[in-house]
Amino acid sequence: MRILGTEIKAGNSYTLNLNKVKLYSTSEVEVPVIIERGELDGPVVLLTGGIHGDEINGIEVVRQIIAHGWNKPKRGTIICIPVVNIFGFLQLKREFPDGRDLNRVFPGTKKGSLASRFAYQLSNEVLPIVDIVMDFHTGGAQRYNAPHLRVDAAESKSIELAKVFNAPCLYFSSNISKTFRATCSKKGIPYLLYEGGKSGDSDKTIAVEAVKGVLRVLEHLDMVTEGLPDISVNHTTVEITKSSWLRAKKSGFIHPKAQAGDKVKKDEIIASITDPYGRLRHEIKAPHDTFLLNVNYGPVVYQGDAIFHISKDE
Repeated sequence: MRILGTEIKAGNSYTLNLNKVKLYSTSEVEVPVIIERGELDGPVVLLTGGIHGDEINGIEVVRQIIAHGWNKPKRGTIICIPVVNIFGFLQLKREFPDGRDLNRVFPGTKKGSLASRFAYQLSNEVLPIVDIVMDFHTGGAQRYNAPHLRVDAAESKSIELAKVFNAPCLYFSSNISKTFRATCSKKGIPYLLYEGGKSGDSDKTIAVEAVKGVLRVLEHLDMVTEGLPDISVNHTTVEITKSSWLRAKKSGFIHPKAQAGDKVKKDEIIASITDPYGRLRHEIKAPHDTFLLNVNYGPVVYQGDAIFHISKDE
């Protein structure tokens, strides 16, 4: 097994770096790749966070796995890249320094933009040996995602692992072109995309939910079986195959009455919109029985802004 030009021997630990990309100041910014290979042969699992530099929850998930030593398998190999977009993370920004969204340039090109070149390295120097990917994300700046997994309904192996991970919600969504997920799919690598919380925020509940899911998968693969916390499941997973965005019909202050992850009934008041002068109060009702995947917690909205991401098949 070779990664980034280094032979990875059984029973050993390595910290390598994806650092071929330099800033315009000629400074190198190292992206640590933490590798633990067990004594016995087994699957190669890649855990990634921070593809978007301001999505702290995903970074925290991978950090906890490393900090507790759960990334040290008795069989197989676990590769952790806690902060993929270290460039964005340094400034807590979503994008790469070239202004591009790293998760929209995969699999990248050898002579393309800065983000594209980095995606090319990850796609060609790490992914070829990987058997399973678990990638951790959050919602946007004011848009809070309920903890859930996203998988493509056509990928049976990903769905099988998603049910082992057992997040509170399983959302079947198609792959988006040029994403990390789409690249893994084309390579035939099962991929779990975890979403939870919002960018620029650290949410312990969201992170713990994801960590337990990772450990359930690693236990299922017989990679890590000792020293685990309680990873039992105390919820029933909601499965969603169709969704839509509920948009504001008025501009003003937004006052959510329901939270991300709630199940609400048809005509239940889930938010209200008011104006600064006390003249307007517009109530927003659930159009049908639904599950709230995402809630916009921004203080103000304009007419047409997305305020709730809701299931259509609850």
